[in-house]
Amino acid sequence: MAFWSSLPSVFLLVIVLCSISGNNVAGYGDAKQLLLLKRRQIPAWRDDAQPQISRTQNSATILEMKHIDHCSGSMSELDQRLGKCLVADDIRVKSIQSHIKSVLSSQTESSKTRIPITSGVKLQTLNYVVTVTLGGRNVTMIVDTGSELTWVQCLPCKLCYTQPEPLFNPMISPSYQSVLCNSQACKTLQLATGSSGICGYNAATCNYVVTYGDGSYTHGELGRDRLLLGSTVVDSYVFGCGRNNKGLFGAASGLIGLGRSDLSLVSQTSDLFGGVFSYCLPDTDAATSGSLMLGDDSSVYKNFTPVSYTRLVMNPMLDSFYILNLTGASVGEVSLEPPGFGKSGIFIDSGTVITRLPPSIYKAIKSEFLKQFSGYPLAPSFSILDTCFNLSAYEELNVPTIKMKFEGDSEMTVDVSGMFYFVKRDASQVCLALAGLAFEDEIGIIGNYQQRNTRVIYDTKQMKLGFAREICSYS
Repeated sequence: MAFWSSLPSVFLLVIVLCSISGNNVAGYGDAKQLLLLKRRQIPAWRDDAQPQISRTQNSATILEMKHIDHCSGSMSELDQRLGKCLVADDIRVKSIQSHIKSVLSSQTESSKTRIPITSGVKLQTLNYVVTVTLGGRNVTMIVDTGSELTWVQCLPCKLCYTQPEPLFNPMISPSYQSVLCNSQACKTLQLATGSSGICGYNAATCNYVVTYGDGSYTHGELGRDRLLLGSTVVDSYVFGCGRNNKGLFGAASGLIGLGRSDLSLVSQTSDLFGGVFSYCLPDTDAATSGSLMLGDDSSVYKNFTPVSYTRLVMNPMLDSFYILNLTGASVGEVSLEPPGFGKSGIFIDSGTVITRLPPSIYKAIKSEFLKQFSGYPLAPSFSILDTCFNLSAYEELNVPTIKMKFEGDSEMTVDVSGMFYFVKRDASQVCLALAGLAFEDEIGIIGNYQQRNTRVIYDTKQMKLGFAREICSYS
C-alpha cells in the first residue's frame, strides 16, 4: 500500500509541555549534575497557548505545539492529578507485562488480547502532544511509540469525552473515504490492535475495537483522509474514526501511533521519511518545548554530544515494541553490572512515564545512588517510588549522574530533570524517578521521564536506535 507525497523529506513538529515542574537545571557535568530547586507554579491559560505558525529550517518543516489541556485548571485539580498519575502509570506497566506474557505463552492469536495502555494524557503534565491537520481540520493528538493505530474522536459520536477542539466530522471532509472490511488495511488490524477488523452487517466499513489496560477504549471504523504534517501531505492516511471513546485520554482529540505495524504513522510515511523519526522531550518548565522530527536530516538536531547507536533487538513475538539490549549502568563514576543485565532486554516507550527495571538492576542502582546522595533527610515513599527525600531546605544540589549502557557501547545519560519526581511542590517530598518491576523475568521499560533533554533517534530500516544529549528547544 502506497502513502506518498512529493514534498519535503523531513518534518519537524514541536511538542510543548505547559508544566508544573519544580526543578530548573544548570550545568552539565559527567559524574554529577546540578539541580536548582524552586517553588513550583502553574502557568495560567495564555492566548499564545494555541498552535503557532510553522517555519522551515533547511529541509525540515517546524510546527510549534502547546499542551492545551494542561494550560488550564486550578492548583487543586493539579494536586488531584499528581496523586493519581503514578497509579495510572503502574496500571499501564502491568498491562504491558501481561500482554507480553500472553503473547509469549500463546500459540494462537486472540481477538480479545489487550495492547499496552496508551492513554497519554492520563498524567497531563508528563505526556506529549502534537498538532497536525487531518481532512482540513487541526487536531491535537497524543504521541505514543507504544501504540500502532492513529485515531480521533468523530461525529456522530455515541460516547465521547470532552475535548476543546471540535470533533472530527468525516461528512464534511472532501477527502475522507471509508476503509472496506475486506481490504488489506482492515486485515492488518489484528497486528496493530490485537483485535481483527469487524465487518458486522456492513461490508463497506471496517470496525475496530481498541481496549487499553486501565479499561479505557476507543471503538469506531477505519477511514482514509489527507494528513498534513506542516507542509508535507500524506494522502489516504488510514486512521480510526472513534465513535465510542472513554477513558484517561485527557483533552486530546486522539492519538498518533508511532509503533512498528503497517498502520502506524512510521510505516504509512516510510516512502516519505524512510522509516526514521526522532524526538527530544523537554523537561516540565513552563516555557520549554521539544520536537518530533520525521526523517533523517541530522542537521536539524541540536545535540551537544555525538549520537551513539545500539541495535534494535528482533523478537518476532514482540515485533511492535522497540526493544534494546541493556548491558550495564553507572551512577556517578561507579559502573554497575549486576546479573540481570543483558538477559531479557528493555524496551523504550514514550507513553510510560517512570522507568521500570528488573529487581536486581533497580536494587543495584538504588543502592549506589544512596551511597553517593547521602546526608539528605528522607521522606515517605510515594506510590511506586520508594526512595524519597525532603529537599525543602536546599536551593541547589549536586546529583549523581545515572547512565544506561547498551549493546555496541551506546549510552543514554539521564538528564537531571528526569532524576527526581516532585511529589510536593515545596520539595518536601522528592523521589528518585525509577521503580523496580515485581519479577526478574519481566521486561524493563525506559519511560519518558528519563528521556528528557535527549535526542532519541529511531531508524526502523537499519534497525537501530540512537541517543544524544540535547537541550530541547523550539527556537
